[in-house]
Amino acid sequence: MIEFSSDITSTTLLILTAVAFAAGFINAISGGGGLITLPALLWAGLPPLDALGTNKFQAVFGTLSSSLNYFHKGHLQLQPLWTGLIAALAGSAVGTWTITKLGAESLETLLPILIITIALYFAFSPRISDIDSEPRMRQGSFNLIVGSVVGFYGGFFGPGIGSIFATAFTALLGYNMRKATASTKPLVLATNTISLVIFIASGHLALILGITMAIAQVIGARLGSNLVISHGAKLVKPVVIFATIAVAIKLLMEP
Repeated sequence: MIEFSSDITSTTLLILTAVAFAAGFINAISGGGGLITLPALLWAGLPPLDALGTNKFQAVFGTLSSSLNYFHKGHLQLQPLWTGLIAALAGSAVGTWTITKLGAESLETLLPILIITIALYFAFSPRISDIDSEPRMRQGSFNLIVGSVVGFYGGFFGPGIGSIFATAFTALLGYNMRKATASTKPLVLATNTISLVIFIASGHLALILGITMAIAQVIGARLGSNLVISHGAKLVKPVVIFATIAVAIKLLMEP
């Protein structure tokens, strides 16, 4: 059942709103904002599936804000991504259905390893730059394989999906960081939207809290995407490395 109100205090609501703003900012730059908002929602006392659904709700609006900004300023081309969007939608639907049936415990061991790998790649790969490099995979194969696999992860759990997509774009298609960061946004948006629809249909959403956080996400995402357009890889690369390593350490230290 969708909750139109919650028992959280006004102080907690203010904290979650500030967290959503920061997450929108980080998402627009590097992805990974869900690694901040999801633990915050769980800390506030939401049941795990309600936290996942509310996290998807507020993230959709932040991603939409940055996607429109990239598109309007000419840094996003949708035409090469259509098949990837379809694959991401399908993968996300399967992943979300799975998490509503099984739970997310199985990712607790894999997530720290995954995000440490992403952080190390961003730290040491010469392909993370403002210059395009030679692609290692054809666009069609990339759309089908990466779109569906990462889409499944996004539906099943989701935090860090923007960083995973950005890493794939730079590693496999040779995109520069501005182009990679912009190109992740419609894929993340498609993944989160179909996942959100399933969570809403299952009744796992704190609506008023989600709306409040969504407003903050939109503002943060707008500011963050403007910084990426202005500064490119010299801004994105250190943010990705710092955010992913910090979260990985936190997850590894948890019992």
